[in-house]
Amino acid sequence: MNRRTVSALLALVAAPALLTGCELGSDDPAGKEGAGGPAAGAGSALAAVDTLTVKGRAPKTGYDRGRFGTPWADTDSNRCPTRDDILKRDLTDVRYTGGECRVASGRLAPDPYTGKDVTFRRGSSQVDIDHLVALSDAWQKGAFRWEPGKRIAFANDPLNLLAVDAGTNRGKSDGDTATWLPPNKAYRCAYVAGQVAVKKKYGVWVTGAERDAMRKVLATCPDEDLPSGPAPTQAPPRFHAR
Repeated sequence: MNRRTVSALLALVAAPALLTGCELGSDDPAGKEGAGGPAAGAGSALAAVDTLTVKGRAPKTGYDRGRFGTPWADTDSNRCPTRDDILKRDLTDVRYTGGECRVASGRLAPDPYTGKDVTFRRGSSQVDIDHLVALSDAWQKGAFRWEPGKRIAFANDPLNLLAVDAGTNRGKSDGDTATWLPPNKAYRCAYVAGQVAVKKKYGVWVTGAERDAMRKVLATCPDEDLPSGPAPTQAPPRFHAR
């Protein structure tokens, strides 16, 4: 076999590698960098990440819980505090005290953050209602500029609220995706998708590190849907914030 024939055969063998690797970029053999990771379908949380505004974190100056109104205000006018609305939604075996509004007990089965069952009894500290996007985090990423009514609506929006294990939630504090993820890895895609949905709905920006962390998690589940909720509204005028 002469040298020209050998060269031709080697070229044929190498051709598929050139098409699947080099053509997409030698540092990106799977084609992920140029396409934003795995193909993100329309309506997916992964696709929505790239619609979020990216900025640096603003100072926490001026923040306190009161900037978002009285905790658990009845913004939907159903005569039940928002906290009880979320407990009714997320718990099983719910029992009430003083009518079907005040939740007395129930089970979080399972807790999304840990994957374990947690028992709720009113007055105990085993179950918290978490803001997926913490109020302090939102304050530093745009909410300091909002009208009080928008902040109250944000703090009581069911899209941004989840019943979770209290201890785990307190470990989260006001962390964003770049600094905290649920220990239950099976819930991370849904968790990050929820944060993306809330930030998109209210125009809360993200840092560059946060955006990258969102992409990293959602790249493992590119078909994860973006949760939806009612359009942003102002809280009814009877509610006030400082």
